[in-house]
Amino acid sequence: MTQDLDPTLIETPSALQTHLGFSMTGWTPDYARIELPLHPYLMNRQGLPHGGIHATLLDTAMGFAGCYTGDPKRSQMALTLSMTVNYLAQAQGATLIAEGWRTGGGKTSYFARGEIRDDSGTLIATGTGVFRYRRS
Repeated sequence: MTQDLDPTLIETPSALQTHLGFSMTGWTPDYARIELPLHPYLMNRQGLPHGGIHATLLDTAMGFAGCYTGDPKRSQMALTLSMTVNYLAQAQGATLIAEGWRTGGGKTSYFARGEIRDDSGTLIATGTGVFRYRRS
């Protein structure tokens, strides 16, 4: 874990998170980072990470970026209303690193942007999204 992730804020992994093997490595106001070591079961028939993996990581990072409360007893959830993914390059490294930033919004919805790099620093994909806060 890195220094920008308060260990008290780590949530129980979802079934999808456990299945795919990603973890949150950064979470601060308006920002989240998700990392996924690449495994053979994540690859498409060309031997590249499946595009759905990129979309999942971007959705997760951008979703968490808008939901930071800083209080483990007060979690905030959001639903994705729309998302665009742009695929830019092939991953060469062993890990995908997705980062998301809340870029604006209001009381009921927010906007976010995200990017995925591999551990060699290559920009693999970018995305934008619109999210709606869920009421408690």
